[in-house]
Amino acid sequence: MPPATVEVHHTSEQAAQALRADVIAGLTATPKWLPPKWFYDDRGSELFEEITRLPEYYPSAAEREILAAKADELAAITEATALVELGSGAPDKAHLLLRALTGAGPLREYYPLDVSEHALRETAHDIAAAYPWLRVHGLVADFTSALTVPDGHRPRLVAFLGGTIGNLLPDERAKFLESVRNTLDTGEWLLLGSDLVKDRDTLVRAYDDDRGVTAEFNRNVLNVLNVELGADFDPAAFDHRAEWNEQEEWIEMRLRATRAMRVTLPALNLVVDFAEGEELRTEVSAKFRRNRVAAELTAAGFSLHSWWTDDEARFAVSLARAAG
Repeated sequence: MPPATVEVHHTSEQAAQALRADVIAGLTATPKWLPPKWFYDDRGSELFEEITRLPEYYPSAAEREILAAKADELAAITEATALVELGSGAPDKAHLLLRALTGAGPLREYYPLDVSEHALRETAHDIAAAYPWLRVHGLVADFTSALTVPDGHRPRLVAFLGGTIGNLLPDERAKFLESVRNTLDTGEWLLLGSDLVKDRDTLVRAYDDDRGVTAEFNRNVLNVLNVELGADFDPAAFDHRAEWNEQEEWIEMRLRATRAMRVTLPALNLVVDFAEGEELRTEVSAKFRRNRVAAELTAAGFSLHSWWTDDEARFAVSLARAAG
């Protein structure tokens, strides 16, 4: 089998254009906001990996527990011959799926998709080395704006793990799930990881750890704007905030200005004023109940086949089938 290949659908120039558009839209809005995908430069990715190992941040461990327990079962149910992983990130969960799917026999192809070319190439080559009989073809793509599922062997299993679905607002989730369904044949599969509603203290601590790693991760988005757009943000002048919105059932991460300031972004010919105490929303992380996940999947053209949680019912992995 040849080594891993990587195809670039989302170039660095397109990423730069998307960043500029998002920053103009978000920093000129009232209230101000930025989408969470801009957290993930090299430093942001390192910080997030550190977050996943924190005792307060249960989602990664809970999802891994589910996959370790249920991967063989889902392999037997789906009989997938191609695995498509959206937002591939760290490969540990991919290994759990790949071991089960290759052990079951039919898997022939693995397609990791990620917006970061550097991270994607690392993942693709690591997987190819571990599974030399498997065709590994990575795609650099922003699947939240334009999704194309590779036209591989059937049936395909699309995995969207980590609870990342919660970073999309409700209308964005609906469009995303519909786009996944529209690229699949009837009878193909979606594996979805979703964090569950639970007590406020557990949720807030997961996004506001004692060591301050999440606070550094949150502020890092300002470093990204400084580097990419020549901005003059002072990240130290912003406090990290994580709050539970009970009505919407989501966590909001924000940066709160500790003083009045004026920020310039020369690449955008933009000047932005912050009042003391003004907040910039950097992430929404929705939490789910089973009936909500099932309803959203049904509305997008899926039927919920299996629903698995960890032992403490903190996190869920659902297996859905593209309905006819």
